[in-house]
Amino acid sequence: MSAPFVLSSEPFPEAAAPLEEVCAPMPRDRAAALLFALSRRPQGDGRPVLLAASRVWLGENGRPYGPGLPGVALILTPVATAAEGLWVLEQALRSGAVSLALGAVDGATLAQTRRLDFAAKEGGSVGVMLPRSPEGLSAARRRWQVATALSAPDADDPRAPGRTRLTAGMTRGRGERPGVWMMEQDDETHRLRLADRLAGFGPPPIAGTGAATGLAA
Repeated sequence: MSAPFVLSSEPFPEAAAPLEEVCAPMPRDRAAALLFALSRRPQGDGRPVLLAASRVWLGENGRPYGPGLPGVALILTPVATAAEGLWVLEQALRSGAVSLALGAVDGATLAQTRRLDFAAKEGGSVGVMLPRSPEGLSAARRRWQVATALSAPDADDPRAPGRTRLTAGMTRGRGERPGVWMMEQDDETHRLRLADRLAGFGPPPIAGTGAATGLAA
C-alpha cells in the first residue's frame, strides 16, 4: 500500500469473518495492525479478548495495555512455541468464552488455520492471526495489510496531533473486492471508524447519499 493510493468506494466489511489475518508491512506499523485487529471484536460483545503471543513477540512489541479496552477484560497468554499458540487459540475460540482471540503466530499451515476457522464458527467468536508476513496458504476469510497514517488535524490546536489514523488494505477476501480504507479512532468509543470525507483521498464514504459512515466492527 505505498502512496499514492486510492481509497475504495466499496462498503467497508464491518462484520468480521470467523478467521481473519492482519499483517504490518513495516515494524513501525505493528501497533496500528494490533489496533485494527482489536477493532474486529464484534460491537457490543462483552466477552474477554485473548492474545496468545510468544515471549519474543511481547519483548519486541510490548504488552498491550488492558485498560485501553474499556469494559472488556484482556487475557494475555505468553506461549513458548507456535504449536502451543495455535492450541491456545483453538481451545479459546471453540469454548465460546472469548469474543476475540488474537494469535501472534508464524508458520501456521492451511490445515491448522482451517481448524481455527471451524473452532471460531463453533464458538461464535472471531479469530485474528498476526503473522509477520502474509506468505503461505491460509483459511483466513480476509487478509489485511495495515499501515500507520498521519493523524487527523486537531480542531483546537494545529500543532497537536488529532485522532489516530491508519490505512487498512484488504488484499484478499472471499467473494469480496480488495480495497483500501482510511480508519480513525473515535475519542468516545475508542473503536475504529471510517474517516469521513477525506479531501484528496478518494470518494465520500457512502457515494451519493451524504450519510456518515458507521463504526468499524
